[in-house]
Amino acid sequence: MVDPRIKFRHLQTFVEVARQKSVMGAARALNVSQPAVTKTIRELEEALGVTLFEREGRGIRISRYGDVFLRHAGATMTALRQAVDSVSQAAAQAGVPVRIGALPTVSVRIMPQAMASFLKEKTGSRVKIVTGENAVLLEQLRLGELDLVVGRLAAPEKMAGFSFEHLYSERVRFVVRAGHPLLKDAGAIFARLHDYPVLMPTRQSVIGPVVEQFLIAQGVPAIATPIETVSDAFGRAYLRISDAVWIISEGVVAADVADGTLAILPVDTGDTSGPVGLTMRADTQASLPLALLMQAIRETAGDLAPVEGPVTARRLPGGAEI
Repeated sequence: MVDPRIKFRHLQTFVEVARQKSVMGAARALNVSQPAVTKTIRELEEALGVTLFEREGRGIRISRYGDVFLRHAGATMTALRQAVDSVSQAAAQAGVPVRIGALPTVSVRIMPQAMASFLKEKTGSRVKIVTGENAVLLEQLRLGELDLVVGRLAAPEKMAGFSFEHLYSERVRFVVRAGHPLLKDAGAIFARLHDYPVLMPTRQSVIGPVVEQFLIAQGVPAIATPIETVSDAFGRAYLRISDAVWIISEGVVAADVADGTLAILPVDTGDTSGPVGLTMRADTQASLPLALLMQAIRETAGDLAPVEGPVTARRLPGGAEI
């Protein structure tokens, strides 16, 4: 804990005396009396238990302890000024648009609650949320058409010029309608997979290669009736009227599994787990509205419970059971 006796004025006075190498010069710069500067430095030295300045002829010089303290105190002052400046720009940034690219799993599981929290900040910003394939969203981010992409970490060769902040990890699931025949014959899922239409992520999607590698590792030959799609609306609707198997990120179907409409096949997909997070251009800095939305996304992600099968149920903030 920082000694409560140390106040902002102590740091400000110390940094100015060190910069001026003179108590008198610091007093003029700070527009206070010389005795006030001397008193403030003495209070700081008493709190720290060290001597920060030493006499040198008619002047003063910073001590070894003072030199160490200056490096940290200077950085603290700079960080504080930047924090104040960033918040003070709120009025100037009011109404700045926020453009988000979100993969389907994030659009369903993260963005609704995050947006509800963000709107409470009343920034006046117009928010645009685009859902699509990872490659398309990253290209829009690279061109400046989006400010942020929320989703799985892309392949290393596609992350050049981007920064990524990890939020949580998510796996792929094999999902079917409630009452699907494979739920009663769990031991033969891969052997019988060719008997049903299979909804697959496209090869351009971020989980496409992950799913292909997983199926190969399980000894599954080419899917007889593949349907490539990144549309969660189509997948959800098609499963309700068919015996199709949907291979999809677990977050997309979390609510459907919770309400019993869809069910997760008992397949160990731990090897498909991958990081989900925030991707930005490395050469840009978030506006205040974007920074607030990013914080809302972080908080929502931090509250997530794991997606389980139909046996286990947990309740998420906002009332949804998972």
